[in-house]
Amino acid sequence: MKKIFKLTDEKKHEDRVLEAVKHDIRKYVKREKKKKLDDAKMTYWDFDCKVGATPDTAEVIAYDELIKALDAVKATGTTECYVEILAKVVAKPLKEIDEEEVSAE
Repeated sequence: MKKIFKLTDEKKHEDRVLEAVKHDIRKYVKREKKKKLDDAKMTYWDFDCKVGATPDTAEVIAYDELIKALDAVKATGTTECYVEILAKVVAKPLKEIDEEEVSAE
């Protein structure tokens, strides 16, 4: 998803508009996570995110920091916010088996 959200609306309070943007983002991520993976045991969905006032000034951030970044953009007083979220398949890290646990059994 690459989208420019308006952070102001004449009929709504600014905080409610921001909450609607956050809701749209969460809904998109939830929809993407529901998509079937080829090997669900070995892979999972991860997201590359960018947030900023414009596409040129957008900064790369982790998905966990996306909502805080939206609040920071809103705090600057801009009327629009650019959000880019790209889903990607990532291999799960392998768990290391301790040799001591194996030999103890």
